This record gives sequence, structure tokens and C-alpha cells, in this order.
Amino acid sequence: MGHAYVIRDQGAMHFVTFTVHQWVDVFTRPHYREILLESLRHCQTYKGLEIYAWVIMSNHCHLMLRAQDENLSDIIRDFKKFTSKKIYKSIQENSKESRREWLLMSLSTEGRIWFWNEGYHGEEVLSKQFFESKVDYIHANPVVAGIVAKEEEYLMSSAGDFYGIRKGPLNLSRP
Repeated sequence: MGHAYVIRDQGAMHFVTFTVHQWVDVFTRPHYREILLESLRHCQTYKGLEIYAWVIMSNHCHLMLRAQDENLSDIIRDFKKFTSKKIYKSIQENSKESRREWLLMSLSTEGRIWFWNEGYHGEEVLSKQFFESKVDYIHANPVVAGIVAKEEEYLMSSAGDFYGIRKGPLNLSRP
């Protein structure tokens, strides 16, 4: 189990990582990625979540974010709880999911859904240099993983927005 990161300044910008339990490759399927994106958009529209940079990989995601109403822990808790249930249910109901039984077994324990690893890796953004280094890290993830040659080619990140190539599926805030 991971350690529980505590956000001290609820209104500060943070770099966070959410990892799927057992590093299961769930987000290889577009439908499950879309549930994640829809939930992030909901948090932006109705909960005041500001997203500055992001990437969704096959089994984790990284985000630079902040809460307008200084309630970041609450937003993250609700986001993780909602997406856990919604994606798990979607897997259950997906008759075309070739890995359905294995996924359901891997993402639950003792009759309870265990989609996300406990906690999240979080770091408060205290400087422009730290912000830029984490944005570079976020956008380099698909390149390091060998998925794309150039970070701006990866569609499930904010790199296209940063390079002015295309508008991504999430609205970005500017620091």
C-alpha cells in the first residue's frame, strides 16, 4: 500500500499521480479513458478544479492541478471514489471486454472495489522551475514508455495544447 499524502495548502497547485491498483492496464480501452476524462471535466465545471497539465497512461495518470475553493483533498477523494465505481461497473457490463473476469478479480478484494492504489503521490508546486520540470515529466511519459517518438503526438495528454498543435479533451488553466 502507498503512503497517504496530506495536502497542507488546499488552495495550492499540486503535481499528483493516481495509479491503478496492481498497475493494471485499464486505460488501454478508449471507453475507460473517456470515463476518466468525463469525471475530470465534471470536476472542472462543478467543483472548481483547475488543470494545468495532464497525461493518461495505460495504468496511471499525472496531473498538475489546483482547487479554486481550496478543497483539493475533497475533490480528489470524490473523483477517485466516483471513477472507481463507474469504471468497475463499466467493466462488469462490458460483454466485449476480453479481460473482464481478470480485471474484476484484479480490481477488487474481499468483495470491495479496489481500483486506485491508496493515496496518491502529491507534491506542492512551490516554484516556476518545479512547475516546468513536472510539466516536462508529464509530457515525456509516453515518450519514455516508447509509445510515441514526440510528446506532442500523444493524444491523451496536454502536450498538444502546450505546443499549439491541437485542443485536447480537457480545458487547461494557465498558471
